[in-house]
Amino acid sequence: MKVVNLKQAILQAWKERWSDCQWAMNMKKFFPKGATWDILNLAEALLEQAMVGPSPNPLILSYLKYAISSQMVSYSSVLTAISKFDDFSRDLCVQALLDIMDMFCDRLSCHGKAEECIGLCRALLSALHWLLRCSLASAERLQEGPEPTTPASAEKQLAMCLQRLEKTLSSTKNRALLHIAKLEEASAWTAIEQCLLKLGETLASIGNPQLRSQAEQCGVLIRSIPSMLSVHSEQLHETGFPTVHAVVLLEGTMNLTGETQPLVEQLMMIKRMQHIPTPLFVLEIWKACFVGLIESPEGTEELKWTAFTYLKIPQVLVKLKKYSHGDRDFTEDVNCAFEFLLKLTPLLDKADQRCNCDCTSFLLQECNKQGLLSEASFANLVAKCKADREQAPQLKSSENANIQPNPGLILRAEPTVTNILKTMDADHSKSPEGLLGVLGHMLSGKSLDLLLAAAAATGKLKSFARKFINLNEFTTHGPGESTKTASVRALLFDISFLMLCHVAQTYGSEVILSESSPGAEVPFFETWMQTCMPEEGKILNPDHPCFRPDSTKVESLVALLNNSSEMKLVQMKWHEACLSISAAILEILNAWENGVLAFESIQKITDNIKGKVCSLAVCAVAWLVAHVRMLGLDEREKSLQMIRQLAGPLYSENTLQFYNERVVIMNSILEHMCADVLQQTATQIKFPSTGVDTMPYWNLLPPKRPIKEVLTGVFAQVLEKGWVDSRSIHIFDTLLHMGGVYWFCNNLLKELLKETRKEHTLRAVELLYSIFCLDMQQVTLVLLGHILPSLLTDSSKWQSLMDPPGTALAKLAVWCALSSYSSHKGQASSRQKKRHREDIEDYISLFPLDDTQPSKLMRLLSSNEDDTNILSSPTDRSMNSSLSASQLHTVNMRDPLNRVLANLFLLISSILGSRTAGPHTQFVQWFMEECVDCLEQGSRGSILQFMPFTTVSELVKVSAMSSPKVVLAITDLSLPLGRQVAAKAIAAL
Repeated sequence: MKVVNLKQAILQAWKERWSDCQWAMNMKKFFPKGATWDILNLAEALLEQAMVGPSPNPLILSYLKYAISSQMVSYSSVLTAISKFDDFSRDLCVQALLDIMDMFCDRLSCHGKAEECIGLCRALLSALHWLLRCSLASAERLQEGPEPTTPASAEKQLAMCLQRLEKTLSSTKNRALLHIAKLEEASAWTAIEQCLLKLGETLASIGNPQLRSQAEQCGVLIRSIPSMLSVHSEQLHETGFPTVHAVVLLEGTMNLTGETQPLVEQLMMIKRMQHIPTPLFVLEIWKACFVGLIESPEGTEELKWTAFTYLKIPQVLVKLKKYSHGDRDFTEDVNCAFEFLLKLTPLLDKADQRCNCDCTSFLLQECNKQGLLSEASFANLVAKCKADREQAPQLKSSENANIQPNPGLILRAEPTVTNILKTMDADHSKSPEGLLGVLGHMLSGKSLDLLLAAAAATGKLKSFARKFINLNEFTTHGPGESTKTASVRALLFDISFLMLCHVAQTYGSEVILSESSPGAEVPFFETWMQTCMPEEGKILNPDHPCFRPDSTKVESLVALLNNSSEMKLVQMKWHEACLSISAAILEILNAWENGVLAFESIQKITDNIKGKVCSLAVCAVAWLVAHVRMLGLDEREKSLQMIRQLAGPLYSENTLQFYNERVVIMNSILEHMCADVLQQTATQIKFPSTGVDTMPYWNLLPPKRPIKEVLTGVFAQVLEKGWVDSRSIHIFDTLLHMGGVYWFCNNLLKELLKETRKEHTLRAVELLYSIFCLDMQQVTLVLLGHILPSLLTDSSKWQSLMDPPGTALAKLAVWCALSSYSSHKGQASSRQKKRHREDIEDYISLFPLDDTQPSKLMRLLSSNEDDTNILSSPTDRSMNSSLSASQLHTVNMRDPLNRVLANLFLLISSILGSRTAGPHTQFVQWFMEECVDCLEQGSRGSILQFMPFTTVSELVKVSAMSSPKVVLAITDLSLPLGRQVAAKAIAAL
């Protein structure tokens, strides 16, 4: 008999009662070549014939079982065929189908093409839906139960269905395949969720608790499929987190004016990477704040820390609250953190003694004001705090009883800042005397530093500076004025100028600079600050045109200074005087050096310069500082003597209002300006002391010691202590500035690789990460673009990558990569903008800008070296060795960080695919494990998008990485190609 089709062949086998083995042999004769059995739909044809009668045909079912066992048919084709059967009233047929599923549902696999593996995912999703529909049909029959025979068979069928569901879903591999299928077919998943709801409702009215509990268990497993990657255990064995501590200290010490959002994101990144529980996380932030308060030098730094703790950190916590989700309420976590804080008695005692008040109660009030505590928690904590502080050492001694504590002053200064900003908005010409009164009060005592610290911590400092620039600009001219109005104008000009200089030196010149629109006139102060004001790391040219104004103006200024008994005020153009003073000083110096002027004349001139407005003295010293740098050792004496003359106060009754207050600020400004040049020329100038160190973090490096020794020494101290203090942060920042990013990073990593004890290496990683936050972007480029590739490609260095330092380095590299990648779209912080950008390397050569010009590295790493179209269009090269999700997402490869990441992952891919294994291979495994561990659920566009798709199949060959969850974590499931790659890797496990 000639067989025409599959159906006829199956019928013939049944009529002639062939055995399963005989059937298989004859089938191969009937269909010798061409299409596979799946294309011929063999599984579906067999099931269709087996299910013709009221009960299944055992012979034809035996053929199907043989076809499954001998892999004639794929699992996906069998599952698809089963899911098409929908007559659930035929108990025996359903039972037979469940038995067939039993054969393989807990050990599904597929070693074919990626499309076949995706087919398996879809088939498994259909089978899951079929099992739920079957369970629902049985449950509904059980619920109705009109016939006496129905309940038993329906209950049995329901139990069997639930058993198969549990068996299928208990496999992580199956859940991972279903996770991919859900992304492939969202509508089918919606149908499954609806079916699950209906099943739950139906079973609620059934009396069998065992079946209900089994169904609930299955429901939990199904609902867990979409969030398979989000489960992370939190660290409960640690109580201290040096990274959080150091990042908060770094921010409070060096970046008070920075926006809160980048800090919040950085802290959240650390919390996620280290899996820190929220109460301990909040506690660590406060511990760092209190340590900062205790160790901050007296004066401006102390006020800055107080503002940071009481004004900025509560705002940071308000933003952190928005990120919190989970079972616990954030206010509960804050309450819990306060409970822990109150137990740290020695820390609180020291902070209270330093600030001369109960620091915790101020913090409690601020947190309560921001809605971070419930009323009940607040009342309870206040009572505990009060009881605890009664036992504390007595704060009020006879000397400090009258000193007002800084936290109270800072909290009162905040609303004052807002009021001053409103006052400054008024028309200056209407009541200049009233405005002068307000500014005069600001100059007294530590009011100015208090107000500036409060403005900086609340993000109002830029606005504050802008108002003073406008005021300064307004006072430069005074047409048709009386003597009184001229003196008020001179004072307003002087105070605004001094305040702006003080702000630029204390908080950085970025605060002053405006986003000027093209064509707009730049205000005088901005021009002067950018071209004439000495700053750390800024070298000025004393012969620059900015110091050489109109010669007639200079001559008249020299005459005025030399001939008049005091400076004239009426109709004085102060901005012109400030710009002319440098050239005037040069004339006067030349005259003095050539013997034309005697020392008494010089004294008279310097008294004139500083007698009325201090800003002229500031401008004069700014030029003298630039001038001294250019002079030889024997030529400096007269210039330095002139600086000394300008720095001392004038003891005269004929000065303008607020003279003493203005001189204090002037001296602080001059001391900052001269610090660099005095150190370089080994000169000392005694500035009038205010009793407070105005430059506490200046000149911290020990003399005559190599900077590498200093770096390793300070790092050793920090490692021994277990946390970074403010002084060390400033030393690290200076060393980073002096040695450059590569030198800094390379030498610190050498220290890490020397460590041999696991606990030491982990602590070193936490501390190094926080030190690298000084300039995370540049450090990451060096670490991932230079240091790691060098270690991974040089076999002589592989030994240094052994565990534990190798594991620690992998962790550090991932933390730096994740932090830089998540923040590099934002703006660099002000402290990072200040640093000179060294040209580390031309990153453009690391990775091709387009597909027509592959870089040397990509050509070397490509597995298809003979293929001339390696880098043709993405559609043609769907699985070549270098294609990654980032290319399909069209990520900008002009960005240096993107280039470095793509380069590193190509290197990782080549190491995994190479025939040589060693510590470098183990390092790559640790690196990938850390990537998976730090991954946030749903974070598409993470650093793993730069990994070539082919790396996945290489990674799963490594035993530690051969898990379905790892595959899901490292592939970009938002892309169809990513899902295919994941399905292929998981199905082959």
